Amino acid sequence: MASSGVWALFRHVAGRAGQIIPLLVGVLVVNFLIIHAAPGDPVYALVGNYPVPDSYYKQMRHDFGLDKPLPVQLLIYLERVAHGDLGYSFAQRQPVLDVILHRLGPTVLLVGTAWAVAGVVGIAMGIASSLSPYSVRDHLLTGFTVFGYSLPVFWLGQILILLFAIGLGWLPAQGMSSPREEYGGVRHYIDVARHLVLPAVALSLQFLAINARLTRNSMLDVLKKEFITTGRSKGLPESRIIVRHALQNALLPVVTIMGFNLGFLFTGSSLVETVFGWPGIGRLLFDSVSTRDYPVLLGIFFGSTVMVFLANFLTDTAYAFLDPRVRYQ
Repeated sequence: MASSGVWALFRHVAGRAGQIIPLLVGVLVVNFLIIHAAPGDPVYALVGNYPVPDSYYKQMRHDFGLDKPLPVQLLIYLERVAHGDLGYSFAQRQPVLDVILHRLGPTVLLVGTAWAVAGVVGIAMGIASSLSPYSVRDHLLTGFTVFGYSLPVFWLGQILILLFAIGLGWLPAQGMSSPREEYGGVRHYIDVARHLVLPAVALSLQFLAINARLTRNSMLDVLKKEFITTGRSKGLPESRIIVRHALQNALLPVVTIMGFNLGFLFTGSSLVETVFGWPGIGRLLFDSVSTRDYPVLLGIFFGSTVMVFLANFLTDTAYAFLDPRVRYQ
């Protein structure tokens, strides 16, 4: 039985990989065509307003491979990606993979923190709301989720800066660490954590509201099932009924939306990182758009696509652990 389960899991992974690879190629082609069809020239963006001869522009276009026909550029790009080469940054003059990896850590820290906060707090709020439906607590929590979901991220970020950084002076407003101080050891981690609070709150609030609302509705539906009534009639502790039976069944749709949100958080953190000056992938995306740095933009879009596919795959895999009825067939 164990070997058959492993083999079924292997077939599931292989089947999903077979679906993902053609989709990745299609996304690469579409991203390449869209970015190169956008107005603006990276050479002129790099040179700026400095008066230089036309021969200099031609030489730069030749060095960057921009003088070749677009189909030829596309084939060269696809061949490089197949060999693990994402290209060379026009603006930063270094391999795209090195540029992205340098910014990946801060983004993983921010997105992971926001995702975890949205999951833990959102699910807890949803459970608390479902245990006393239509009560004062339920109305307060529901109102908070509606309010949190309605707030634009960029506006919320600025409000948090004005209130907690400028007004009260409790937390820093920009960056990932204090520029005037060089902390070491535990003080360094505390400094990073203080800089992380505001952007993590701004990024997580909308997804927290989604998780809370979905958990509440799912829990209310499960708590009406017959097996919950049977468990209570047998005298099982209420805590066991809620956690072991109701929550485990109610988490399936929540896991789905959280997996989707994880991929979206990586692609949607640009506004938060820009508002808070967080040195991550989102800020790199904003800067690369300004400089028309095509290779970096393509590398970020490719990485975001991989993250979305990976998040969806992990979500599907998690179903088997949450619901024994799910099998890799």
